Order: sequence, then C-alpha cells, then structure tokens
Amino acid sequence: MQAITVHDREAGADGLALTELPYPHAAENDVVVRVHAAGFTRGELDWPGTWTDRAGRDRTPSVPGHELSGVVAELGYGTTGLTVGQRVFGLADWTRDGSLAEYTAVEARNLAPLPADVDHTVAAALPVSGLTAWQGLFDHGRLTAGQTVVIHGAAGSVGSVAVQLAREAGARVIGTGRSADRDTALALGADVFLDLESERLEDAGEADVVFDVIGGEILRRSVALVRAGGTLVTVAEPPEAGPENGRAVFFVVEPDRGRLTDLVRRVRDGRLRPAVGEVRPLAEAPAAFAPGRGRHGRTIIRVASDTPAAAGTR
Repeated sequence: MQAITVHDREAGADGLALTELPYPHAAENDVVVRVHAAGFTRGELDWPGTWTDRAGRDRTPSVPGHELSGVVAELGYGTTGLTVGQRVFGLADWTRDGSLAEYTAVEARNLAPLPADVDHTVAAALPVSGLTAWQGLFDHGRLTAGQTVVIHGAAGSVGSVAVQLAREAGARVIGTGRSADRDTALALGADVFLDLESERLEDAGEADVVFDVIGGEILRRSVALVRAGGTLVTVAEPPEAGPENGRAVFFVVEPDRGRLTDLVRRVRDGRLRPAVGEVRPLAEAPAAFAPGRGRHGRTIIRVASDTPAAAGTR
C-alpha cells in the first residue's frame, strides 16, 4: 500500500515522502480501515509519539496523521461493535502509524460510525477539532448556559468549532483572532470579536472560561481575564501560572466514540460546520505540511474514493 512516511526528525516536513509499506496488521481489538480521507496537524512532527512507540522505542519510518474517515476492511481478534464494510471516522493512536496511508490499523474504540450522508472529507476534519473543542469547553472548562467564554483563534479549526458549541450551549462568546477573521467568527456565532493585532486583550473583560489554542504571550495575558471561580483552558502549552482565584488546565485531546457520535449528529443537523480548507491527494501531503499553507480551514488529504478496492490491490 502507499503511505506518507517520515524517518528523519531533523528534516521536518522535508523528510516526508510517499512510499510503499506492507498492509497493516490488525491486533486484538483493532480494525483495519481503508482510509478515504485523513487529517493531520503540522506540529505532530515535533511530538515524541511520531518517533517512538509507547515503550519509547524508535518506530521509524512512521506514518503521520491521526484523523481519518473511511471503511472498515478487516476486524482484529476480539473486536466488537463494528463490521467489515462499515463507514467510520475517528482518531488513530498517537504512538502508532497514522492515517496518511491507504490502510491503517486503529483501536476500534477510537472510531465511531459515520452516517452515509456525511462526506469523508468533512468527517476527517472533525475528530481533533471537535473533541478538542468539546473537552476544552465542557469537560475541563465546565462551561454552562449564561456564562461568558473567551475563545482565542475563533476562526481556526478548533476555535471555530468551539464558538459554535459554546453558542449552542447558551454561553456569551467573545472570539479573538486576526482582523481578517472577524466576519468568520461573528458568522459562526461569536457575540463579540476582539482583534489581537489592534485591540487590547484586556478589553475583553472577565470571563468564566478562557479557551486558548495560541499559547505564548496570549496565554500569559489571558490569566487576568479569568474571573473568580473560572477556568483557563489551553492546548498550546502548560501555563506558567494560573488565575489567582480560579483553575488552569492544560490537556491533550483524547478519543471518545460517544462524543464523536454526538458531534457528527450536529453536523448532519446543520448545527455544526467543521472548517474544511484545501482537499489534496495523498501524493501532495508532504507539500501540505509546509508552513504557511492551509491557513483557512483544515487541509484534508483525500486518500481513496468511495469505489470499493479491487481484490489484490492492497
């Protein structure tokens, strides 16, 4: 099968290449998915899990990409809850070969059924953005109706989903970002937009939850926005200090089949729109990792069509 692989940590995106790999093995409780569409995070080439397995052993050449949508091709021993031929989407494990391949082995519990009327490219844009937004706002931020939330990067892939979910939950939403993002953030449901390039962050006022995806100086200054009893949540980096009378939480998104099912239901109902940007073929995935590309929405890699693979083409 064809896959994008990386073997030189120092080379970064320049080390990505389209190569031939063996068809993956389905371990116990795994499924092998024929990947139709895949998503990736540019920063994952810096993650330890890209280079080593759970025991810390080198696992290169490794396949990047962790979001996927496709069709179950094979069930591992003991796997239940899914069937061969079923449409699925979800997250590949951080320390195993990922989704930028024609086939990938995934723990069955990390996948959710994909309705027939949701396109694979849309589904592939949902797992990281959707689960990160939900877990940040509700699991860690404990956001409820009537509260105020500041969402940094409100027009980005995670921020745009967070704005929609927070608005649906009945919260007052203050979005931040660059000036070019204002109309997008307001159209998604932000009540107020603050331009981080020309307006003072402190003018946002106090909030019950601040959800950060930027880090650095924005994260440090966000501490002062959290009102007593509130929460600063970030996925960018562990905060140096927390709010004086509140909580600070840094987290890494976790797979959640039930929540993926909830999120894709919202997509079907028109209540949630993942930010899909460019859609490119597998051979162009290395170029898609290059800095400066795909700024508007998630870049999705289309790996296969909906036409079933012919026998012997694995």
